[in-house]
Amino acid sequence: MPARRVLVVGIDGVRLDTLRRLPTPHLDALAAAGFLAPVRVEEDTPTMSGPCWATVVTGVSVAKHAVWSNDFTGHRLDVFPDFATRLDQQDGRRTFVAAGWRPLMLPRDGGPLFRAPSATVHIAPRADTPEAWEECDERITEAAARALTEDGPEAAFVYLGAPDETAHVLGCGEAYERSVVRADARLGRLLAAVRARPGHAAEEWTYLVVTDHGHVDAGGHGGRTDAERTAWLAAAGPGIGAAPGRVRHVDVAAQVYAALGRHPDRHWTLDGRPFAARPHAVLLDMDGTLVDTESRWLDTVRATVPGIGADDLHTALGRSTPDTAALLHPLAGTDPDTLAARLESRFLDAVRQETALLPGVRELFTLLDELSIPTALVSASSRPVVDAVLKLLADAGVPAFDATVTAGETRRTKPHADPYLAAARALGADPAACLAVEDSPTGVAAAEAAGCRVLAVPSYLPVEPGPGRTVRDGLGGLTVEDLWAAGL
Repeated sequence: MPARRVLVVGIDGVRLDTLRRLPTPHLDALAAAGFLAPVRVEEDTPTMSGPCWATVVTGVSVAKHAVWSNDFTGHRLDVFPDFATRLDQQDGRRTFVAAGWRPLMLPRDGGPLFRAPSATVHIAPRADTPEAWEECDERITEAAARALTEDGPEAAFVYLGAPDETAHVLGCGEAYERSVVRADARLGRLLAAVRARPGHAAEEWTYLVVTDHGHVDAGGHGGRTDAERTAWLAAAGPGIGAAPGRVRHVDVAAQVYAALGRHPDRHWTLDGRPFAARPHAVLLDMDGTLVDTESRWLDTVRATVPGIGADDLHTALGRSTPDTAALLHPLAGTDPDTLAARLESRFLDAVRQETALLPGVRELFTLLDELSIPTALVSASSRPVVDAVLKLLADAGVPAFDATVTAGETRRTKPHADPYLAAARALGADPAACLAVEDSPTGVAAAEAAGCRVLAVPSYLPVEPGPGRTVRDGLGGLTVEDLWAAGL
């Protein structure tokens, strides 16, 4: 598997409307490969560099990191550290930060924001003038490019501050626009430095370029106007497609972790969510999701419980045979065990006689196999029924699952979380880092109870989109970008 790496470039104080009318070929190339989207500074966050950059690199809101101004005194960065420090201290990953703004790097004004990355470069401007900041950014770019090519950090942050200083001194006119264009050129040199790495062909890089806030026309920020509260993020890399409906500053750090395959610890209490995250495993329902056995099951229930109404029939969707029998035996006029035995026998016969793969299944498994993503089958059907379908899948050339969980193999089955928890445990994966693929509300409830991301492909009953849940008409046409974004 390619080595995953992330480069975050923070360009201070670049207005989105200005950016869109300027020639910025390097940002444009990243946007074409992924997206460039507006970011709205949250209403409770001052439009100042300190609070905004703290939100970007910690992944938590101002209420948690407590950086309320450009004086960081009173912060809680020991509890909510920047991603470069967290990755170094908790995972032993090599990280790198280069910046000229002192509070980011030095113990002054309550800093530093970056507490303890693996390696740093700090070159302060000789004065707070546009010219001095251009010189500073130039030297920062040179040092960062050298580190990216030669040292190989897994996660890097590079800060460019000249556009912001230019706007403060000269307003958002021609000099400001020239500074933004120069920042894009420096971004291009950083990207070229990555491509020049000796091992670049065996690496996967994610690029995140972000600004903290905007400016009023005359230069300056800290207020609540749209020009000040509108920031932006450009993102490109593995699995990153079109922009999600909403992008936030807190999502940047979350995306850094996701790009490295690092699922955040729940105790971190991040406020951000990634917009593209490779699932650590994919857990798939069987009936109605991979094969057309859901219709066989409903036909079996109809035949075994004559006169059953639609509402009662639909309670059987996604449930095990014993659970279905426990619910429906009064309608059948028999005891649950007898009804369960009849349902099981008839359903198994139907599956063996006539079962077909649903559209998109072969293509999905080909994609998962190419990506080396572990898979598990999580079914409310019995082991004999599952084994019959597994034979069909094998005969169709579908790669074998790494684990299977069927009815009766956990204390409770769907809609409880037990089957999905067992499948994730069998694969050694955190359920919250797994993507569950389901077709019924019962199955979706089980997957969500386990904490999984969910991709729903409804069969007979509707499933509505929701937090952590993506809904599609079917599995056909799924792309890497679709998988990475599903359930986020």
